[in-house]
Amino acid sequence: MRSLEIIFIVINILLTGWLIFAKNKPQRFLLIGFGVSAIFMLIHGVIEGMRLPMIPAYVLTALPLILFVVRSLSKSGKERTARKGSKLKLIAITVLAVIYSAVTVALPILIPVFTFAKPAGPYKIGTVTYDWKDNSRDEILTSDPDDKRELMVQIWYPADAKAKGKKQAYHTNVDAFAEGYSKMFGFPKLLFTSLGYVKTHAIKNAAITNAEPSFPVLIFSHGLTGNKMQNTFQLEQLVSQGYIIVGIDHTYSSTASIFPDGRVAALQLPEIKKFSDLDKANEQWVEDAKFVLDQVEQLAANDPEKRFTGRMDMNNVGMFGHSFGGATSVQVLMTDSRIKAAINMDGALYGELRIPEEGLKKPFMMMSADSSVENLKKPTGNELDMSKEIWPRFAHITTGGSYWLILNKTNHLSFTDMVLFSPLFQLMQGTDVREALGLINDYSLDFFDHYLKNKPSKLLEQNIGEHPKFTLQKG
Repeated sequence: MRSLEIIFIVINILLTGWLIFAKNKPQRFLLIGFGVSAIFMLIHGVIEGMRLPMIPAYVLTALPLILFVVRSLSKSGKERTARKGSKLKLIAITVLAVIYSAVTVALPILIPVFTFAKPAGPYKIGTVTYDWKDNSRDEILTSDPDDKRELMVQIWYPADAKAKGKKQAYHTNVDAFAEGYSKMFGFPKLLFTSLGYVKTHAIKNAAITNAEPSFPVLIFSHGLTGNKMQNTFQLEQLVSQGYIIVGIDHTYSSTASIFPDGRVAALQLPEIKKFSDLDKANEQWVEDAKFVLDQVEQLAANDPEKRFTGRMDMNNVGMFGHSFGGATSVQVLMTDSRIKAAINMDGALYGELRIPEEGLKKPFMMMSADSSVENLKKPTGNELDMSKEIWPRFAHITTGGSYWLILNKTNHLSFTDMVLFSPLFQLMQGTDVREALGLINDYSLDFFDHYLKNKPSKLLEQNIGEHPKFTLQKG
């Protein structure tokens, strides 16, 4: 819960206790109680913003006023109070009040306005978005034959130390994203509206820092039904350490794509009958990544806004992604010479190409949840049996010196911000989700620092083997 939410709820619960147990409650005290609670609700609303999980707490504010009106309308209030003051009734009211107070506290805790860890690097973070259309490709996910593939792209970059400005919201159109998350998780849309209050550390259109002449570039590809912001926990940490990150929204396959003119490309859940459907779908994502790389090269050479001209180190470009985006990263690593190193975060190896017997011959790291590895191995006997079609594709995953980091007590969403959406995720995993996110950040940074910045490895070579929190393999 946010700080003012905590204060407001505590005040209202204490007020409720006073209403139940105080024997003599003068009319003016009821009005004072209502006034104090209303003032704190107003302060909370103005500074933090009011949200749906707080509705039970807002209702408590009205109790003194309701009691005041009831007593004012009663002609024989004292007599009624005496008649209704039985112990049985007091116990019943107390139990109901305790239950209601528990709900009042639980809802904002279970549906929090979470915060991202402060970036550990020396740089502030700037961000800018682009609407790029690939006129050479038809949009195959709509019925309009004239549609061309259009992508929303967000770039995060190291900002000047003096950069100031309003922090970028996590989701600017929370209604569209809440709709997408509802489709993804199968939960009511209302459960995701609090995401509209989450802030990032990025400053929109901030000046890029001059502390270094140029910065390595990383392309980020989200998971199927995810979005370009879904790994903000990771993007911000990498940018603060001196990377420019280009995040792609794969239109119609993302939670939601919001275009500058207000158009919303809503999530279209794909129909998957066989694994070849996913291999085929991955071709579009690979083409998305290559098109974005083309656009980034143009920015690096001649940015109309002069921000990125000469500031992107296009000789040191990496790619990383989660799930389907992780599979895309592997495919692009194999087919595009511009990508020097890549990380696949818990992505099954979908796509046209297979990892050859001799390995990838480029720096690569696979990150997996232990539960995902078990699911890959487990026979299901149905048409989508990953143990038969997908697990064999992992045969040469570490061949040639590639790394495979398997995190214990984690699942598929452990590699995204989504584990921060509710503490229920932590309960389901039985582990500290922020600690897992920290491990992902540490090893991602060590990998890219080594292969794109030519820095000595601090973790990868030193921690090969089994550990309490993870296992690290190398071919």
